[in-house]
Amino acid sequence: MPELPDILLYLRALEPRVLGQPLLHVRVRGPALLRTATPPLQAVEGRGVTSLERLGKRIVVGLEGEYFLVVHLMIAGRLHWRPPNAPLRGRQELAAFDFPEGTLLLTEAGSRHRAALHVVRGRADLAAHDPGGMDVLTATPEAFAAALRRESHTLKRALTDPRIFDGIGNAYSDEILHAARLSPLRLTTQVTEAEVARLYEAARRTLGEWIARLAAQTRDEFPGHVTAFRPEMAVHGRYRKPCPVCGAAVQRIRYASNEVNYCARCQTEGRVLADRSMSRLLREDWPRSLDEWEERLGGSGADR
Repeated sequence: MPELPDILLYLRALEPRVLGQPLLHVRVRGPALLRTATPPLQAVEGRGVTSLERLGKRIVVGLEGEYFLVVHLMIAGRLHWRPPNAPLRGRQELAAFDFPEGTLLLTEAGSRHRAALHVVRGRADLAAHDPGGMDVLTATPEAFAAALRRESHTLKRALTDPRIFDGIGNAYSDEILHAARLSPLRLTTQVTEAEVARLYEAARRTLGEWIARLAAQTRDEFPGHVTAFRPEMAVHGRYRKPCPVCGAAVQRIRYASNEVNYCARCQTEGRVLADRSMSRLLREDWPRSLDEWEERLGGSGADR
């Protein structure tokens, strides 16, 4: 799922292409994408783009007359810039937004289409789409600590809860927790003042560095490779590969359709956290430490 750095990258690329330009026409394929009937989609056609904003992981295109297009890409949705009047081809191309200088395509991979497009009018209706999470990049240390400790959750869940923090998902939460040297399963009610401060700094530094890195990689091009898995990441998507800090094999916990990636040596004092499905299967054979886990892999723990 595109997260805060990726959404900012899209907004940065869209600004010189569509801001101040009229939205000539909107073409939507199939009923699943468009989630609102009032105002009608045709009401935005011909209106100039007045603003480009972010609400959590949602992209908001403001149009004349206080109309707004709210685009939630979910897990597999992506945006692409094409020549004017580009056709919709294939099952993955769900919508086209036609501007004088190009067409913005919305695609979604996979058979289960979850991306959503809402048309709203007025700031009050737009506010209903805001999950309410705090922007870590503008938060004070005190506000961050208060939000983190408001309820008892694991650090992983707290960072990815859009009602608590704004725009952080599965990928960057893994990277933030690794940078902070904290266990993803540590409870928010149990972290010390020093650990909260460390997490605050790690979140701001990690997001800031990735925003700058992605902008430098893309430059003036429209982002064509938005992904949650990047080779430069420390732990996310790097199961059994060496941690860039200590060299230990990256561990993971699978749950539902997601997974947590972490370094046991850097984050959990060498303890391998139990994966529910695997630990239930292996029971007493589940390794309790990083050393035991590496011994079972033949000593190195690294992916061969």
